Amino acid sequence: MAELTFLGAARTVTGSKYLLEHEGTRVLVDCGLFQGLKDLRLRNWDPFPVPPESIDAVVLTHAHLDHVGYLPRLVAQGYKGRVFCTAGTMDLCRLVLPDSGRIQEEDAKQANKHGYSKHQPALALYDESDAQRALTHLQPIGYQREIEVANGISVEFLPAGHLLGSAFIRMRLRGGKTILFGGDLGRYARPVLPDPTDGVQAEVVLVESTYGDRDHLEDDSGERLAEVIRDTAQKGGKLIVPAFAIGRVEEMLYWVRRLELEKRIPTLPVFVDSPMATEALKYYIARVSELDPDMRPTRKDVSTFATARFQTIASSQQSKELTASRRSAIVISSSGMATGGRVLHHMARALPDPKNTVLFVGYQAAGTRGRSLVDGAREVRIHGHLVAVNARITRNDSMSAHADRGEILRWLGTLPAAPGRLCLVHGEPAPMDALKQLIAQRLGWTAHTPAHQEKIAI
Repeated sequence: MAELTFLGAARTVTGSKYLLEHEGTRVLVDCGLFQGLKDLRLRNWDPFPVPPESIDAVVLTHAHLDHVGYLPRLVAQGYKGRVFCTAGTMDLCRLVLPDSGRIQEEDAKQANKHGYSKHQPALALYDESDAQRALTHLQPIGYQREIEVANGISVEFLPAGHLLGSAFIRMRLRGGKTILFGGDLGRYARPVLPDPTDGVQAEVVLVESTYGDRDHLEDDSGERLAEVIRDTAQKGGKLIVPAFAIGRVEEMLYWVRRLELEKRIPTLPVFVDSPMATEALKYYIARVSELDPDMRPTRKDVSTFATARFQTIASSQQSKELTASRRSAIVISSSGMATGGRVLHHMARALPDPKNTVLFVGYQAAGTRGRSLVDGAREVRIHGHLVAVNARITRNDSMSAHADRGEILRWLGTLPAAPGRLCLVHGEPAPMDALKQLIAQRLGWTAHTPAHQEKIAI
């Protein structure tokens, strides 16, 4: 008998980790960082539930930090095995993990400098050297190629349509049982990435429930974004877009470029102020064969992501100059939930002025600065200072890379038969419970919502 333990993304959207134990072998699926609320973030510091050196293999669905960001900590604590992923995930891990290590170090440095940590001295969860060491464990595997990752356990990556390199994981256990780890489910009929692969037969299926209680706004061919850009330009303000450095930046650029070509918005300077996003763009361009066919550039295109007045910001000095500039522009910067990074400098400058707009284009987890703003906060704390919120705050969930409830049901409907057990993960309690009820009504299936560290027999 096998046993699956839910070590993260159980009744929350962050910290994805699932430990599979079978015939004395341990495989960890995803190795994510807890983010958002303090109680969740503190879990990152807890001792790992099993000795890291006892794990035989790690398998990753994709390169977002809530799925890979704990990996340097796991390696630093003794994990010595290989980390299996797609080639696209390996590329993006080379960006996000060292960057995460630098942020951890910088956060500890700032806490010690300004004395706002309860710990003396404040320590980094891991540093950049830990992240670099973790990268040496990555083992890329192509899509739809089954490989044994540990004794009696094989996996196959299936395209998930969520992010470059993202995958569902079909895991087969010796004895014949199959588990389908859904990872994060992508969208249907969206630009940049292909649709998610259909589901496959499995005894146990894990599926996300991030937007389990709502449907995204219907596709409007970019009109909501066009209205925000036109309104901000008319006021002479800046449009600040906190965006996840990998995935969301690419879709934003796609839409701005398309709206420019269709003459639906004024041609504004477009700045990408995120070294990681700039590097990620190179990987998207290099792996254009994995994107939607219409993303392949024609002979006239330099790149399908380059707007008319496109510029990347490299140095911190250039970023400071852009922050100080008063000219109307579109500034795309990370992080997507406004929890750190260069975007905070842009927001601190832009938020007090009603001419400006801050546009959120992705999920905002509870406890993040982004969530406070979309919930209507009239002031937020940035770098230790309270900043008044007079700018327009808006969001566009239609750009989300996460499937909504209708798309989750659509994907579940592609399974050849009802799974023996369906587990909802990667969702806050309200959306998760709403989706559970909807699945019962529409499909007649009973869904389980595992608790943190709950174990189920397979």
